[in-house]
Amino acid sequence: MSGLPPLLIELGTEELPVKALPGLAQAFFDGVIDALSKRGIAFDREGAKPLYTPRRLAVLLPGVAVEQPEQRSEVLGPYLNIALDAEGKPTRALEGFAAKAGIDWTTLQKTTDQKGERFVHRAVTPGASTAALLPEILKEALAAMPIPKPMRWGDHDYGFARPAHWLVLLLGDQVVDAEVFGIKADRMSRGHRFHHEKPVWIGTPNDYIDALRAAKVLVDPEERRARVVAEVESAALKVGGTPRITDDNLEQVQCLVEWPKAVLCAFEREFLAVPQEALIATMEANQKFFPVLNTEGKLTEHFIGIANIESKDESEVRKGYERVIRPRFADAKFFFDEDLKQGLASMNEGLKTVTYQAKLGSVHDKVQRVAALAESIAAEVGVDPQLARRAAELAKADLQSRMVNEFPELQGIAGRYYAAAAGESAEVAAAIDEAYMPRFAGDDIAPSKLGQVLAIAERLDTLAGGFAVGLKPTGNKDPFALRRNALGLARTVIESDVELDVFEKLRKAWRTCPRPIINLVGGLTEEEIQNEFAKHDFRCVEEIYEFVIDRLRAYYADQGVTPQQFEAVAALMGALAAKAAPTKGRGDAPDAVVGGASAPSSWVDATSGSLLDFDRRLKAIGEFAKLPEAEALAAANKRIRNILKKADIAIPATVDTALFAEDAERDLHAAVEQAIADTDDALKTRDYVAILGRLARLRPQVDTFFEKVMVNADDAAVRSNRLALLQRLADRLGSVAAIEHLSV
Repeated sequence: MSGLPPLLIELGTEELPVKALPGLAQAFFDGVIDALSKRGIAFDREGAKPLYTPRRLAVLLPGVAVEQPEQRSEVLGPYLNIALDAEGKPTRALEGFAAKAGIDWTTLQKTTDQKGERFVHRAVTPGASTAALLPEILKEALAAMPIPKPMRWGDHDYGFARPAHWLVLLLGDQVVDAEVFGIKADRMSRGHRFHHEKPVWIGTPNDYIDALRAAKVLVDPEERRARVVAEVESAALKVGGTPRITDDNLEQVQCLVEWPKAVLCAFEREFLAVPQEALIATMEANQKFFPVLNTEGKLTEHFIGIANIESKDESEVRKGYERVIRPRFADAKFFFDEDLKQGLASMNEGLKTVTYQAKLGSVHDKVQRVAALAESIAAEVGVDPQLARRAAELAKADLQSRMVNEFPELQGIAGRYYAAAAGESAEVAAAIDEAYMPRFAGDDIAPSKLGQVLAIAERLDTLAGGFAVGLKPTGNKDPFALRRNALGLARTVIESDVELDVFEKLRKAWRTCPRPIINLVGGLTEEEIQNEFAKHDFRCVEEIYEFVIDRLRAYYADQGVTPQQFEAVAALMGALAAKAAPTKGRGDAPDAVVGGASAPSSWVDATSGSLLDFDRRLKAIGEFAKLPEAEALAAANKRIRNILKKADIAIPATVDTALFAEDAERDLHAAVEQAIADTDDALKTRDYVAILGRLARLRPQVDTFFEKVMVNADDAAVRSNRLALLQRLADRLGSVAAIEHLSV
C-alpha cells in the first residue's frame, strides 16, 4: 500500500503499571486496528506493533487510506401485497418506508425472497474521510481497553489506567483534530523526564521513533529490551561474570525504564553462605536486579541494577542499590542460620501440627502416605526403596523453616540445603528439591531417578486425596492445583521413560486416603457389600486416571498430535478400562483390599495403565497416519465396527474356512491370519509402529472384500462366519489404537 500516509497515535500518561503495560499497549493497538477494519479503512500493518514506555502508549501504522470506500446499503421494505393497494397505489406502509429513506417511493427497487416480491432501498454514499473518523476510532479503542480500576484525576469524570497528559495524532504530516480526556491532539510529544525536558516536535509519523530516541526515549520495546541485555552483559563482563537474565525479569525491567543504563554493584561476600536461590529471588522479585554468575553458574557477590537515567555520579546510584538490598540479604542470612540451628528433624516434627486439608489430616499424615507410595514405586523402577522412603519423609520438613516462610518459592530448594547440612546423602538432598519438578509450565522434570520417584508419589497422593474429598476442579477453580499435578505426573512418567502402571498406583494412593462413604441398599450379602465397595472405588480411580489422560491433550497437541490421533489411543484405553471394571464377586486372585473388598488383579492388569505405553501407541499412530493406506483402513475399520455393532446373531469365536463362498473372503482370511502371525511378536514387545506398518498392507484385500462380498448374506451360517472374519480383523486392527477415529 505504498503512497498511503502513515498514522501515529500517542497517548502520554503518568507511569503505567509495570505488569499490565504490555497488555495495555497490545489492547490499544488491537483496538485501533479493529476500529479501522470495522469502518473499511484500508491500512498497511506490515511490521507494525505496539509501541510503549512507562509514560506512553502508541500506535504507528506505515500506511492508512485517507477515506473509506463507498458505503453501500440495502434496507428491505414491505412486500408488494402490503405496500400496494388493489389499485396499485402506495399504502401508508410503503409511504412511510420511502419517507424514512428520504426518497419518492417510485424510485425504490424490488427484490424477491422466499416469501415473495418486496420493495428495497439500495443506496451508495461516499466514504467518510479517515481524519473525520479518527476521533471516534480513538475513543472506541480506549473504551475497549481492559482497565478494571480506572483512575480519575482533576475535577472531571475522565477515567483511565493513569492520568493522561498529552496526545499526538498525525495522519501524514497533518494533525488530526481530536480530543480525549480533555486533551486536544497536536504534534508535540515529550522526551525523557530528566534528560529532555523540552517538548519533542514530531513532523510526520515516520519521524516518531528517531525523534524520541534523540530525546533519550526508546519507544520500541524490542529496542529497549535489547539495550537492557547489552548493558547488563557489558557490565557483567567487567568482573568476568555472566548475568542471569530471565524472561520475566527482563520484561518487567524494560517496562520500568525509557533509557536503560546498567550500574554494576556488589554485596558482602559473607552473604554467599546463604542459599543462592534465596538471594537471587530477592534480587529479581523485589528489586528487579540482575545477579551475576561465575563460569560454574554459581552466584558471585556482584549484581546489576538498571537505572532510568545516565547519572553524573554513578557511584551514588550504586550506593543506593547496594543499600536497599543489604537488609533483605541480612534477613535471609538470619533465617538460614536459625533454620540450621533448628535442624530438619525438629522441622519435621512440627508438621504434625500443620493441617494439610481438614479431611486429609496433617502434612505429616501426607508425608507418611507419600513415603509408602515412594517406597513401592522405587522397588519397581530400580531405585533403593529405603532411600526413597527417607527422601519422602524429609521432603516437606522445610515447610516449617523460616526461609520458606519468607520465600515460599524455595520449597524443596531450602530442604536440599538443610538435608545436606544435616549429613543426608547427596541423592536424598537432591531428591527433596526435585520432588517439586516440574514447578511451572515448560519446566524440566526431575533429573534423577530418585527425584522422579518422589515427584510421582507426591502427585499420586495429591490427586487421590483431592478427588477423595471432593476437590475436583470445576471451571477456573482448582484449589489443590490438581490439573498442574496431573500434568506433572504424566510428564514425569513419560519423559523419564518410567514403565509404571499409573492406574494401579492411583489405586494404591486411593486406598490410603480417607474416602467418601457410599450408601448401600439393604438386604445385601457380605460378599455383595464388599463388591459394591470395590466397584465404587474402581470407578473413582478410573475418573482420576481419565483426568490425568485428559491433561495430556494439550501436551501432545503442542507436539503436533491431532485430536483424532489422541482420541484413537484414548478410546482404546477407555474401552480396556471399562472391560476391566469389576462386575462380580471377589474373584479367585485377590491382590489387595479395596474399601474392605478383595479386588482381582485382572481387573487392573487389563486397563494397561502405563502412560509410557500410551505414549508409544500415540507415536505409532502418528507414523501410521502418514501412510497412504491409513485413511482407507481407518474408514474400513469404522465400517467394520458399525457392522459388528449391528449384528443380530451370535458371532463365532473362530472362522470356518469351509463356509467361504467367495475368493475375496478366502484372500482376506489368508491375509489376516498371516498379518496376525507376523505381528504377534511385535505385540508382545510393544513395537506398535511395526504392527501398524504390517497391518497397512491389508488394504488391498480389505477393499476387494467390501467390493465383492455381501457380509449380511441370507444364509445365517455364512453371515455369522463373515462376521467372525471381520471380528478377527477388527481385533488386530484395534490392537494398537481405535484407528476408526482417524477417519473423517
